[in-house]
Amino acid sequence: MFWRFVFFLTWQLAGGGLGWWRAGPWGAAAGAAVAAWAWFVWDLSRGARVLLWLRTGELAKAPNMRGMWGEAADRARRLLRQSEAREQDSLSRLHEILAALQATPNGVVLLDSEGHIEWCNQIAASQFGIDAQRDVMQSIGNLVRDPDFSAYYAAHDFSHDVVLQGRDSKPSRPVRISVHLHPYGDGRKLLLSRDVTALEQADAMRRDFVANVSHEIRTPLTVLIGFVETLQTLQLSPQERNRYLGMMAQQASRMQSVVQDLLTLSRLEGSPPPGISEWTPVQALLHRCEEEARALSSLLTPNQARPHVLGFPALEQLRAMGDIAGVPAELQSALSNIINNAIRYTPVGGSITVTWERSSDGSALFSVRDTGPGIAAEHIPRLTERFYRVDRSRSRETGGTGLGLAIVKHVLQRHGASLNIASEVGKGSTFSVSFPANRLR
Repeated sequence: MFWRFVFFLTWQLAGGGLGWWRAGPWGAAAGAAVAAWAWFVWDLSRGARVLLWLRTGELAKAPNMRGMWGEAADRARRLLRQSEAREQDSLSRLHEILAALQATPNGVVLLDSEGHIEWCNQIAASQFGIDAQRDVMQSIGNLVRDPDFSAYYAAHDFSHDVVLQGRDSKPSRPVRISVHLHPYGDGRKLLLSRDVTALEQADAMRRDFVANVSHEIRTPLTVLIGFVETLQTLQLSPQERNRYLGMMAQQASRMQSVVQDLLTLSRLEGSPPPGISEWTPVQALLHRCEEEARALSSLLTPNQARPHVLGFPALEQLRAMGDIAGVPAELQSALSNIINNAIRYTPVGGSITVTWERSSDGSALFSVRDTGPGIAAEHIPRLTERFYRVDRSRSRETGGTGLGLAIVKHVLQRHGASLNIASEVGKGSTFSVSFPANRLR
């Protein structure tokens, strides 16, 4: 400020001196006045340049000058740079937060106080059929029309979640979405959604498992208790006693089979995957499976004119298939279980064809095709669940515990193999197992 006054005084002295030199005292006064006005206009123009720049706020167009206006411009430029740096930092943090919300496995929707969509991630867009760009500021109630959600949103009780049916839900593959609203800020709401299909299925499987175990054991126990009471209270002939004891032994054997299969499942789940140090010839594996299959077919079709037609690969073909790595007992149990199921459920005179084929990539495909009654599509995804039966009465007639395919699934998973089931009602079924190349030689 001091130098500004000195500069202004210097202008007046220069103008006054020039006027004195040209016209004496009156000229000095006139020169000083003209110099003052000239300095004022010049200073006003510099201030106008600074004001014009401040109105635009573009750092690249900042005026380069000295003096008070130059210092004001420099300070304003520094403040603008700091403001832009803070803005960039805020935008960077915002993008990081939005990227984190995009990466979350749950759906996230930001709603304003009127329930309009301000932002949503791709998971939520997929779960609710929302276009993240087109549907911004659209009402969530217009886009999610599930009656349960409408009632939940209208009740304003967000202390719990609501479970909705997913838009991609099908009878054979249901999808369930949990939605929870969390109020925040000035009337805004955060909508969180997650796919709970697997959780609900696991919970249903747990309930079914407990109910099935109870039923499978309670039924033979009830029969045993009834027979024991009969033997204790009634005088029976040797023939009746032997008949009752035989029935008791049958029910005890059934319970023992269920317990043994449950123990097998528990052992498979708790054991590490087998290595590739133990190799078994494919020929020997399928030869044992064939022997068991023919014995079971003879047992199920005694004195029948048209027994099952069983087709297995020739020995020469199997010799060329090499060896497979894994636990021989587990592998034979899994493959025999698939073949035996086909025999049990194929009527007399039907055919069961077993094949083993190597692929060009080194993998192998084991398949069992039968001409049985077939399986409806809605049952196929659940066939490997514990105790799940398509026909409960038919399964018990053939001596099944309902755990066979569950054991097969765990054995195959431990050996890196996968099970595929294709079936058509009235035309039969095909169970295929794909073994990876690293377990074959």
